[in-house]
Amino acid sequence: MNTEVYDLIIVGAGPVGLFSAYYAGLRQMKVKVLESLSDCGGQLLQLYPEKTIKDIAGFPEVAAKDFIAQLKKQLQSVSVTFEYNQEVLMVKKNESDIFEIKTKFATHLGKAVLLTTGGGAFTPRKLTITHDDTLEGEKIFYQATDLEPFKDQTVAVLGGGDSAVDWALDLEKVAKKVYVIHRREQFRALEHSITQLKESSVDILTPYVAKDLMVNDTISLSLRQVKTKENLTLEVDKLLVSYGFVNTRTSFTEDSVLTDQGKFVVSSNQETSLKGMFACGDAAIYPGKVQLIATGLGEAPTAVNNIFAYLNPNERLQPVHSTSC
Repeated sequence: MNTEVYDLIIVGAGPVGLFSAYYAGLRQMKVKVLESLSDCGGQLLQLYPEKTIKDIAGFPEVAAKDFIAQLKKQLQSVSVTFEYNQEVLMVKKNESDIFEIKTKFATHLGKAVLLTTGGGAFTPRKLTITHDDTLEGEKIFYQATDLEPFKDQTVAVLGGGDSAVDWALDLEKVAKKVYVIHRREQFRALEHSITQLKESSVDILTPYVAKDLMVNDTISLSLRQVKTKENLTLEVDKLLVSYGFVNTRTSFTEDSVLTDQGKFVVSSNQETSLKGMFACGDAAIYPGKVQLIATGLGEAPTAVNNIFAYLNPNERLQPVHSTSC
C-alpha cells in the first residue's frame, strides 16, 4: 500500500478529469490522478482522436486530440501526480475516514475522491495468441504513446483502424522497419491516413491474421493469408497490437451511489451519498443532466470547490476566478 495520503484522488484522466486536476491544482490541493490506460485523454484520445468537438465555449470546433493536448499544456502550470495502468477495483473508507482506492497494482490513499470515469474504464483488447504476459510492455505493446522503445527496431503493427495506421506512420520515423498486418484488405482509417500509409515505406500485409508467436531474442510471428491459407513468418523486435478497446466498467463503490445505468448519483454540489466522494462528467447523474463535455467541464470547478470545503470545513469557500487578482 502507498502510505502517502493525498488531499484528492481523481479516478479517470479524460477531459473532465484533466480539467478537474488543473482546477484542484489552482486551489493548491495535493492531487493524484489514476488512469486505467497508459496515457490520459480517455475515450476522446483513444477512440475518437480526429472527432470534431463543437460544444466547447470559445472554440467553433476543435479536434479531440488537439483539445486534449491543450488540457495537458494547461496542467503544466500546476503540480499533479499521474499514475497510469491503474484500473480501480474498489473504493472504500477506512476507520481513519481516509479513502482506500485499490487497483491491480497498489492501494492509493486520499482524503477525498472525485470520480471522472466517463463511460467506464477502457482497456486494450489483448492479443489472443498464447504468450507470456511478462512480455507486455517489453516486447508486446498495446499503445505507442512513447516512440523511444521502438527506435531502430523492427516492428509489426496488428490492426486496421485509425490508431494502427497512425502508429505505423509515426513508427516509420524512428523504427528500422515497420509492418502493418490487417485481416481485411480494406483499412478502417481516414482516407488521408491510408493514402499516407500506401505512400510510406511501411510494408502492408493484407489480408493476414496472426496465428502464433515464439520469443527468443526476437519475436517469430507466424501469419496466415486469409484467402490462400499461405503461411508467412516475420522476425520482429517489437509487436504493437491495435485491436481497439473494451469497456470494463465495474461497480467499485457502494451500490447506493449508483443508478441502474452505472452512473454515480450526485447532489447539487456533485457529492455522492458517500460523504467525501464526488463525481462529475458523464459518470455523474442528477435530474435535468445534459451529457455534454461542456457540462462536465462546468461541473469540475463545482466539485473541486466543494471538495475544498469538505477538506477545510472551517474555511470560507473561496472559488478561484479567472478574473481574480
